[in-house]
Amino acid sequence: MQIGQVEALFRYPVKSMGGERVETAEMGWHGIEGDRRLALRRIDDRSGFPWLSATRLPDLLRFTPQRPEDGAPSDLPTHVRTPDGEEMPVFGEALATEIGHRLGAPVQMMQLRHGIFDDASISVIASDTVREIGRLAGLGADVRRFRPNVVVRLLRSTPFQEDEWIGGMLVFGEGQDAPSVSVTAHDVRCSMVNLDPDSAAPAPEMMKAIVRANQNNAGIYGAVTGIGELAIGQVVRVRRP
Repeated sequence: MQIGQVEALFRYPVKSMGGERVETAEMGWHGIEGDRRLALRRIDDRSGFPWLSATRLPDLLRFTPQRPEDGAPSDLPTHVRTPDGEEMPVFGEALATEIGHRLGAPVQMMQLRHGIFDDASISVIASDTVREIGRLAGLGADVRRFRPNVVVRLLRSTPFQEDEWIGGMLVFGEGQDAPSVSVTAHDVRCSMVNLDPDSAAPAPEMMKAIVRANQNNAGIYGAVTGIGELAIGQVVRVRRP
């Protein structure tokens, strides 16, 4: 059943840093190529998940990875622009020192071949859901707060319609070899949705609105079941279980 079209695509070269809005994206078995292939490790953290995120350091959102203009989508960024506008090599000591100073603890940039994800390699949200949350919170509906890979414009305008897809499969585009994602779980939100993507200023109203409206769920996570190219305007279908 057709449910809508691809409205926007995003990838995030460095976990929790600023993202990239793109027209097309290659989806491989480990998510979108070039997505979250780098992450900062908290050197003194001995837990099973030592990766630094914006929930611990909100300013991380204001750091922007920079790719070569003629580079391929899967290429790693070569530099990162700091909130002060300075560009530093992504694996350089200066960047690690700058972020470590803001955090108050040492960090190290790491490359993860298959990426580092919180729950699954693909996240999808409907723009209707984003607008409804913004309305309930009394704030602008900025989809970047939700850090999705795919934003869907629904044919049937129903906020939180993503919940109906759990256990099914999303198919993007036409043909037998169209890329697809098995919908595995709700996207249970954390405090990152409260952070303004440009200023990192907190707005607790966002998460409170999601809790009240849909038990803190907004969007879905999925696992890749068919690789291929995603593109703005592609038809999106759901296959029910």
